[in-house]
Amino acid sequence: MRPKQYIEIEGRSILSYSVEALLQSKWIRAVQVVAAPPWHTYITQQLNMLDGLSKLNGFSLPGRNRQESIFHALQDCHMQFGEADAVLIHDAARPLLSVDLVNRCIDALDGYDGVLPVLKMRDTMYLSKDGKSVSMLLNREEIFAGQAPELFLYGKYYSANQRLLKNDNILHINGSTEPAILADMDVTMIPGDETNFKITTDADLRRFEKICSDHRRADK
Repeated sequence: MRPKQYIEIEGRSILSYSVEALLQSKWIRAVQVVAAPPWHTYITQQLNMLDGLSKLNGFSLPGRNRQESIFHALQDCHMQFGEADAVLIHDAARPLLSVDLVNRCIDALDGYDGVLPVLKMRDTMYLSKDGKSVSMLLNREEIFAGQAPELFLYGKYYSANQRLLKNDNILHINGSTEPAILADMDVTMIPGDETNFKITTDADLRRFEKICSDHRRADK
């Protein structure tokens, strides 16, 4: 079964849509892609369609989970760039990233160790300890849904992930901002983008297909 990031919509892989804004932003120096070797040629061809090969720095091998995959990319970039200023981490399955959101993340980094785009919760939030009954009501004004891309000062974030290698603690990380929080890095939040959704379900895929189809018809 083809991984979702390589499903083609309107003749392009979801991955190519996801990195398009990164290629267009003047602040992004290089793009490092984490992918299994059998897909490297295909990804290169896809990015070549976008004239993106000049920013494609290279490929890193996947890890045992998402965060270990990110650390592999951090290691590879460290060997090539040394102490880069910052690293921006994005999901291959978020194809509607905008250049505006990339730039807003970068603008917000000044004075902080990291930046996280978030969405406010619209629904009433509840905590259930057993998954069957309500344990308590949560204050939705204090709860936010994190998005990607996430931006961090490179040196501090690299060190934060290195510390998680002990006892394979990195395998228990679910979100890219978790290592930063565990390392007491100062991460600021900025408003996210409702259209920057992650393709997880078939319904998400159909939603993205419709958006692409509507854009194609509008461009005619």
